[in-house]
Amino acid sequence: MTYRNAKRIYFTFAAGLVISGFLVVCTLGRSVHRSRVETRLAAAAVREKSPEYVVRESGGRAVVFRSDEEKPCLTIDVDLALMTEYDRKALSEGIYFGNSRDLRQYIEDISS
Repeated sequence: MTYRNAKRIYFTFAAGLVISGFLVVCTLGRSVHRSRVETRLAAAAVREKSPEYVVRESGGRAVVFRSDEEKPCLTIDVDLALMTEYDRKALSEGIYFGNSRDLRQYIEDISS
């Protein structure tokens, strides 16, 4: 084997190692990224499964309940007769909100 052939074999082998190492690092990076995304999605799903507030129709009025209480925490002064059939049906079934910001936005929307 000549010096030139040995040098070619050495650099071919080194290039193969570098490329293999790069592929391994990229694959591990994607795996870490995927597991982080799955963790975030799982955490979001857990938060969405336990709503903080429920708005229901009670006694002809829209009433806000905390999800774990039977006593209303707020009564919304809105005429249900002016609401659409879809909104009245949603209120009779209960509309769930995960945070107070979304609840306030909903109250603002139906009050105006």
